[in-house]
Amino acid sequence: MRRIILMVIRLLWKVPYYFYLIWKCGKDEKIGLEEAYARVKKVTKAANHAGRVKIETYGIENIPKQNGFMFFPNHQGLFDVLVFLDSCPVPFSFVIKKEASNIILLKQVVAALKAIPIDREDLRQSMQVISQVTQEVKKGRNFLIFAEGTRSGMGNKLLPFKGGTFKSAVKARCPIVPCALIDSFRPFDEKSIKPVTVKLIYLPPIYYEEYGEMKTTEIAEEVKSRIEKAIEKYENAKFTM
Repeated sequence: MRRIILMVIRLLWKVPYYFYLIWKCGKDEKIGLEEAYARVKKVTKAANHAGRVKIETYGIENIPKQNGFMFFPNHQGLFDVLVFLDSCPVPFSFVIKKEASNIILLKQVVAALKAIPIDREDLRQSMQVISQVTQEVKKGRNFLIFAEGTRSGMGNKLLPFKGGTFKSAVKARCPIVPCALIDSFRPFDEKSIKPVTVKLIYLPPIYYEEYGEMKTTEIAEEVKSRIEKAIEKYENAKFTM
């Protein structure tokens, strides 16, 4: 909370403009996803800089050149999506839990990037989301889904990955891109405004030819394992972007 306040204070004179910039994307159908993403990315970078958060990114070259893929990162906190918005060079959308989709500004980002809220207590709605994501990915949109389903609350340690979160990828037969977030919990969860560095590692994609014969629970275990190995390797490492 303290860092969010710092972001707002340091950008106070720009907040109305930034808010309008993002809000407009969700209201004006003439604004395409690429332009909307560019606007959200601009605001995100400004906010992260104001909040004294540095994003170190590794493995950009692992992002598929052809659209229609899915990111599957570990989930550490509310700051996670901001890490991707700051670093990812290609537009993507995401699935977000229903209760979080109504938070001020995040609500406008959801509308701008055509993100999809999911009600985890409503099985029918959850199945509809899986179907919707599948169809959108087949059309060439990229999506981000947190396979843990909720924030781990354990720093850089992971909760079990849910097999069901991979159903859209399997049905769309799209590349799965495991992503390792390191220290992404620190900006918003720690009661500090000291400079902090968050790392994001884009791991090599797993293509349908590799996972097509696997059960979704097996895919979940494989993705989780790759992320854990990346965290172990890079958590205390120093590397250049």
